[in-house]
Amino acid sequence: MPHLDAAVPLHTLPQMLLDVAAVERNIGIKEAWTRERGMVLAPHIKTTMTREIVCRQLPGSWGVTVATTAQAAHAIEWGATRILIANEVLFRGHLEQLRAWLAAAPELDIYCLADSAAGVRAMAEVFEDSPRPLNVLIDVGTPGGRTGIRSGPEAGPLAAEIRAASGLLLAGVSAYEGVAPNTRTAENLAGIDSHCRLARDIFDELHPAFEVELPVFSNGGSAFQDRAAAFLPHNASVNVLRSGCYVVHDHGTYRSVSPVPGLTAAAVVRALVISAPEAGRVVLNAGKRELAYDAGLPVIVSRYRNGALLPVGADARLTRLFDHHAIVDDAEGLQVGDIVDLGISHPCSVFDRWREVVAVSDDAVETWRPMF
Repeated sequence: MPHLDAAVPLHTLPQMLLDVAAVERNIGIKEAWTRERGMVLAPHIKTTMTREIVCRQLPGSWGVTVATTAQAAHAIEWGATRILIANEVLFRGHLEQLRAWLAAAPELDIYCLADSAAGVRAMAEVFEDSPRPLNVLIDVGTPGGRTGIRSGPEAGPLAAEIRAASGLLLAGVSAYEGVAPNTRTAENLAGIDSHCRLARDIFDELHPAFEVELPVFSNGGSAFQDRAAAFLPHNASVNVLRSGCYVVHDHGTYRSVSPVPGLTAAAVVRALVISAPEAGRVVLNAGKRELAYDAGLPVIVSRYRNGALLPVGADARLTRLFDHHAIVDDAEGLQVGDIVDLGISHPCSVFDRWREVVAVSDDAVETWRPMF
């Protein structure tokens, strides 16, 4: 990521900064990568939940993916007309909201997941006699993972439950390989391939039972999307890739495992050195409340003093986070008053920490507001 000049006007520190050119470049790279592999893109917008980013993703996408009905509401407001809720929607109030949206907007299509007869019954109770049906994808999971059936024999009876339910349409199969550790060891890739193969085989077996003209096969996050692309159905389908983190990439986990060449990190958190209490140690005014840390601690990618860009000490590293403080060790050369830009790992865990982010382009500095 090119450094964002220290002269960017900020009303406070710490602050999250976005490189708009990098965001737009990542969008174009991912759209081309997806097309070349016979897939369509439904970006998982939970990564950013930011209107200005989603509106840049929509024109080249089949639809969008969300995790909750609250996120779906924002997606509709931002212009999405095809929404995949990659989750089991079972709470009656949420289902009633889906029914109301579909009845009010003929152009809107909504897909959600099911992995149990009880879940199907909950959806059917609300959608019975609905003027528009709800598209349902069978959710295929992994042992020890999240939701989803665990074996092929479970798929047929669940498909029959969906087909028998008034107001529901059996529309395809969904899987997600990203619950695996973000490493490309032979053992890990073998497990990912096994999961992708199982989902593909279930889709092919159920193909005659689908109730839509072109059923959906959905798979693929941002870490192992190449493995998802290697196990597409043999039967007619729309192959939906629902990656999300690619849009801002990162300086850690996705930089290490993403198979898509050319993506660049587009986000940093800018912080201030506020204390140097011990030799070789400084303290920054950003911590757990401002920084993602679930997939590795942030790294220092640039530093400034009096507006001048200076080399980053090769050994300087964050070693501990408090609520609003970060400890940097081996910090020789850093002094109180210096500004540092911190690269984060796992973008899904940083946008939700900010009510405002500063978006920097060649000709403008804007304030964008994530809506979680």
